[in-house]
Amino acid sequence: MHALTLTAEDIAAGVERLAAAIRGNTDGKALALVGIRSRGDEVAERVLNLLSSEDRELSFGVLDISLYRDDFGHLHENPAIKESDIPFEVEGAHIILVDDVLFTGRTIRAALDALSDYGRPAKIELAVLIDRGHREMPIQPDYVGITLDTRRLDHVLVSLEGTDGADEIRIVEQENQ
Repeated sequence: MHALTLTAEDIAAGVERLAAAIRGNTDGKALALVGIRSRGDEVAERVLNLLSSEDRELSFGVLDISLYRDDFGHLHENPAIKESDIPFEVEGAHIILVDDVLFTGRTIRAALDALSDYGRPAKIELAVLIDRGHREMPIQPDYVGITLDTRRLDHVLVSLEGTDGADEIRIVEQENQ
């Protein structure tokens, strides 16, 4: 078993790619970035900072999907459930849902369910820092910062400065897959 590491510079470049793709595809229109706890919210904040110099209306929210997951029973006995914070009108908004890693698609399915409790957006797009493949659901990102070629049982461990104290992505490859 060995690990591949991506650096803070790799993460910054991935966030820049997300911001550039969003900028190029949304034509200055009003947007709401909603980050999925935890780490998707930090990625969303970084993208928001890069887009904030533009002359457009930008909103920011954070979504906790803990109670919407289909594997809730497999989480810790006392999971840390945090509040969602959506301080804008979801009804009719153009929302870009942001997460750190897209894997099976189950987190995004849960996020879509959670977001629908706030209203019906005009449009929802998906931005992910890392797309590692191996979908179990028909969910694909609109914006990708970094594409990783992983094997199904590999672990992609994301650390971000605001959440973990440092920016680093480790891919721990599992033997005998």
